[in-house]
Amino acid sequence: MELRHLRYFLVASEELHFANAARRLNMTQPPLSVAIRQLERELGAELFERSTRQVSLTDAGKALVEQASRILNAVDELPTLAQEGASGNTGELTIGFVSSASLSVLPPAVRLFRERHENVKLHLNELTTAQQVEALYEDEIDIGLVRTGTSPVGLTVTPVLEERLVAVIPEAHPLADRDPVPLDLLAAEPLVLVPHRLMPDYCEAVLEIFETARARPRVQQRAVHQETILGLVAAGVGLSVLPESVVRMQRHGVVYRRLENDQFRVPLSVATARHNNSAIVEKLVDCIRRAARDEAVQFPEPGSTHAPFDPGP
Repeated sequence: MELRHLRYFLVASEELHFANAARRLNMTQPPLSVAIRQLERELGAELFERSTRQVSLTDAGKALVEQASRILNAVDELPTLAQEGASGNTGELTIGFVSSASLSVLPPAVRLFRERHENVKLHLNELTTAQQVEALYEDEIDIGLVRTGTSPVGLTVTPVLEERLVAVIPEAHPLADRDPVPLDLLAAEPLVLVPHRLMPDYCEAVLEIFETARARPRVQQRAVHQETILGLVAAGVGLSVLPESVVRMQRHGVVYRRLENDQFRVPLSVATARHNNSAIVEKLVDCIRRAARDEAVQFPEPGSTHAPFDPGP
C-alpha cells in the first residue's frame, strides 16, 4: 500500500467529486480513479459509491477516513521525531544504579535532566555493579552508576564522585563512642559487607583499608542493599563499612563514625557501552557530572543529623 494512495483517498473523501479532488492534487482525473481502484483492491472493499450524479463514501470508506488521517499525520511527524531523537530531546532511557547513588548524585541528576528534557522518559533500576556491567553488555540499560573506577572491555567507566568510607555501628556498641574508629578494633568485630562477586572493586577497597592497619576483617554476613545492611547492624548482627553518603540515611539504632584512616576514597562512576553514542545518553551523563560537582562540595559529617534525599517522582 502506497502512502500517496491514502492521500488521494482523503482528498477524494473530502471533495466527494473526483474531478475536484484531482484539481486539488494537481493531477488529472483518470490517474486518481486508477489509484483509488488500486487501493480498494488492496483493502478488499469498495470505498466509494459512484453514480452519474454523485459520489459518496461506503461504510468501509467512512471507517478508513479516521485511520488514514492518523497514519498520514504520524508520517508527517516522523522528521520532527527523528530530529528530536537525534538531538536528545525525546525517547526513553534506562538507568542502572547502586543503592548508595540514591543518596548522592542520582536524585539531583534526575531532577535536572527532567527539567531540561521533559519529553524523555526515564526508567530506574537498582542493581549492583556486576549486574549493571552485564546489563550494559546486554543493552538492558543505557547508563549505569557503579562502584568501580576501571573500565571492563567494551565499556567506558568515568568516575564522577569520590567518597570516604565510614563505620556503621549499633548505637549501643562500645565503638559508638569512638571517633575515629580504630581499624584494628573494627576488624575484630563481626562485619556485614556486600557480596564480593556483585561489588568486587568496592569490597577490595574495604579490604585495602584494613590492610593498612595489618588487620583482617571478620565477615559475618553479606547483604546487597544498604537498607538491608543498616537493618542488620541495628539488629546487632555486625558492624559495617559504607560510603559516606549513607550518613544521609537516618536509621534508628545505628550511628556513623569516621574511620581511623580516611585517606582512601571509593569512586562512584558513570558506565556506558562504548558503542552507545546517543545524544540523549550524553545529555544524561552531563546532568550526572553537574550533580556530582555540587555533591562533592559537602557531605554531612558522620554523627550529624541530615534528612535523606527525596528522589522525586
